[in-house]
Amino acid sequence: MANRLFGTDGVRGLANQYPMTGEVAMAVGRAVAHVLMTLQNAGARSSVPVGLKPLESSRTVRRPKIVVGKDTRLSGYMIEMALASGICSVGADVILIGPLPTPGVAFVTQSMRADAGIMISASHNPYHDNGIKIFSADGFKLPDDIELEIERLVLSKEMDKYRPTGDLVGKAYRIDDVYGRYIVFLKSLFPRDLDLLGMRIVLDCANGAAYKVAPFVFEELGAEVMKRGVGPNGLNINDKCGALHPESIASATTEYRADIGIALDGDGDRCILTDENGEIVDGDQIIGLCALEMQTAGTLDHGVVVTTPMSNIGLEVTLREAGIRMIRAQVGDRYVVETMRKGGYKLGGEQSGHVIFMDHSTTGDGIIAALKVLEAMRRTGKKLSELKRQIRLFPQVREDVLVSKKTPFESVPDVAKAISDGEKEILDRGRVFVRYSGTESKARVMVEGEDVRLIQGIAKNIASSIQRHMG
Repeated sequence: MANRLFGTDGVRGLANQYPMTGEVAMAVGRAVAHVLMTLQNAGARSSVPVGLKPLESSRTVRRPKIVVGKDTRLSGYMIEMALASGICSVGADVILIGPLPTPGVAFVTQSMRADAGIMISASHNPYHDNGIKIFSADGFKLPDDIELEIERLVLSKEMDKYRPTGDLVGKAYRIDDVYGRYIVFLKSLFPRDLDLLGMRIVLDCANGAAYKVAPFVFEELGAEVMKRGVGPNGLNINDKCGALHPESIASATTEYRADIGIALDGDGDRCILTDENGEIVDGDQIIGLCALEMQTAGTLDHGVVVTTPMSNIGLEVTLREAGIRMIRAQVGDRYVVETMRKGGYKLGGEQSGHVIFMDHSTTGDGIIAALKVLEAMRRTGKKLSELKRQIRLFPQVREDVLVSKKTPFESVPDVAKAISDGEKEILDRGRVFVRYSGTESKARVMVEGEDVRLIQGIAKNIASSIQRHMG
């Protein structure tokens, strides 16, 4: 257990293999509860003090309470029980809320005034993977110092001495109706002077965490909804459906003559759309058209949008021409959110479909992103194809390469040369961006430019070099 547990989006891996085992999940539950109780005793939440005074009695001190939600993976039951056991064993209470999108867990954590929220999900990964994401009381992902302290406790034996007994042992509660609260919240974000009457929507929930919530939201706002990916069986999450496979709703959108197609991922924190012609609308286009609408409405504070290096240079050009500045944060929605919070910015996101509207949510929310696009369509009277046309994107090629080790690219001469040669070849007509995935054993190669054949060749050359030396 010497390796670092937390990646860019919590703990993630093959379920029932380290680090995603019941034993580690229980240790994470114990560590999270311990840190919360330490902070509570210290009367602070901004730093992690050392040591924990034992509570005198559960009747005299408010117990920390932790919300635990999950997506629809089979292994979610195992991880959920292990986390709950760990939390209770240290003297905190746990509230089990069942399947709910990741942003819904963040919302419920805030709404119930809980001390933390934990989401069990591997997001867009296949069903055999799982993960643990932790939110603080304000609904934002944990600060680095607290995350590192949790990791330290999990990887050490220090927690062995904290074993309360009697009335100091925690309790577990199950609440089955929280998705109703989340539906009401989401509907409240859609302007009361607008509705979706007469609109036809193809909705794909990826057999994931949004399978209950999302259909109700759009139907109760008046839309006719053709539902897909709403029959989870524990094994079919993200399986040829959802935001990773938008071609499914693309064909269905034209088949049903729908106004829009909405594809969510397994934990509901990202969405990809299709317009009425079945053409895909990615996260960059969603961010761009929403930024233009917010600027018109005067709600885009500071005239800034936060994205990552993966976002298309065409989005940056479009926003610049409209007088909007685009800032690129490190890849990962947590880093986008951190940059937004530091600068007081209202809109940010990733090309993959994570879109954060800071006035409404603390993390990416696929349903909110779709609602904002639907609002723009209703407010302007334009079809999605017309709105997306405002965002001119450059051709972009991506290659994902499985790797056995994550050696720095610059330390492998052949790989470094392939990247350098590609940058020289493309010059100022595009970009080359190569990185390792923060959640999978993959290298991601992205090349962007106006000449499709040129960027395809550059991407394949770099990917081949990585495969030879690191595969």
